[in-house]
Amino acid sequence: MASDLEFSFHALPASAKRHIRVFQIHQFLDRFAMGLTVSVVALALTDRGMDLFEISLLFGVYSLTTMTMELPFGGLADNIGRKPVFLAAVIASLISLALFLSTHNFNVLALSFAFIGFGRALRSGTLDAWFVETFKAEAPNVDVQPALAKAQWANAMGLAIGAVLGGLLPDLFGWIAEGLGFSVYDVSYAVSMIVMLLVFIYTQFVIVETPRQLDMKALKHGFTSVPSVIKDASLLALKNPTLSLLLVALALFLMATNPVEVVWPTHVKPMLEAGYANTLIGVLTAAYFFAIAFGASLSAHINRLFKRRHAITLTAVFALMAAVQIALALQGNIFGFVAIFVLYSIILGISETPASTILHSCVKDHQRSTLLSLRSLLQQLGAALGLVLVGAIAEVYSTPIAWMLAAAFLVVGAGLTVVLAMRIAGEKV
Repeated sequence: MASDLEFSFHALPASAKRHIRVFQIHQFLDRFAMGLTVSVVALALTDRGMDLFEISLLFGVYSLTTMTMELPFGGLADNIGRKPVFLAAVIASLISLALFLSTHNFNVLALSFAFIGFGRALRSGTLDAWFVETFKAEAPNVDVQPALAKAQWANAMGLAIGAVLGGLLPDLFGWIAEGLGFSVYDVSYAVSMIVMLLVFIYTQFVIVETPRQLDMKALKHGFTSVPSVIKDASLLALKNPTLSLLLVALALFLMATNPVEVVWPTHVKPMLEAGYANTLIGVLTAAYFFAIAFGASLSAHINRLFKRRHAITLTAVFALMAAVQIALALQGNIFGFVAIFVLYSIILGISETPASTILHSCVKDHQRSTLLSLRSLLQQLGAALGLVLVGAIAEVYSTPIAWMLAAAFLVVGAGLTVVLAMRIAGEKV
């Protein structure tokens, strides 16, 4: 694995700088549209008469659809191009939003959530792959990790600002929606739909990709060749010890951290007075995304402390995350919890780009989208397994005990990243 030159934004060619800015704006808009609904989705579903079991089923539809479609659509993007597949993802998101706004019926809502999963699967590994490939062409042999960190920062900022605005809009303009016969929370969904249309227009006219043949014959070939693309990419992951170690470590990371990210509001709420509990949880949700954005902005600086040895950076992140997760579980009052939770979120932001940089360095362009989808699939499986295991432990004992036991996955993951660092060092000799 060859060493890349150290990243300096000011020293980059003008075309590479523009490429980063274009993708940052794109990531911000796309995640801003998603963030608008993040903070109100459960409330909007409750307002439609859904109980907790039905809400869980709807999210299950989303997860199942995403996991089923991840690899096929990653393979399709590698065949027919990243931009057309991403545009199809935006159309799927628009259909999902339209279905959601049109109904209170569980079956139609399930179809809406299936389209959310469909859009997520189409998005996975598309423009991310395009960004890395184009950056490498515009700035050959330059370390891509800081560029990925800039994109991750914009991504998290979009989610954070979207979450804040998504929570405010129902209070500010919900009366208009009610006057038209809609739910107050539908305001956030309507604005999300408008922003998603802007994402489609921006992608169509600003994102430039060398066009590939896209007639019916090419599309048919794209679908029929997907199984072989998936097979080749999976064999690459299995035969490449560096990739295998990385993917297993990332699955373990999600097994440990996803139960915290999903369950923390129910753990925090009893610490708060009923009068302002929901408001503070909304503020903490936004703070969570802002902290991830801040962590992403720190990522390149942290990586330089470890001499741009990405696997060593990951080892430090895994070990620190294990300690912080245990500390978070031990907090008994809201002030201590918020302080540790913000630190926890910052570390999450730092963790993303070192792993992505290692993955991108191990894969050729024609398999990049598929490998990104494989990574996403394994992480989702790890996250789902972690939720089941930690949820079962929490039911028998308590949430803090479950979180502390889940930190063991991070310790194992840290051990794997040590082996990963040794392998990468050996490849450079």
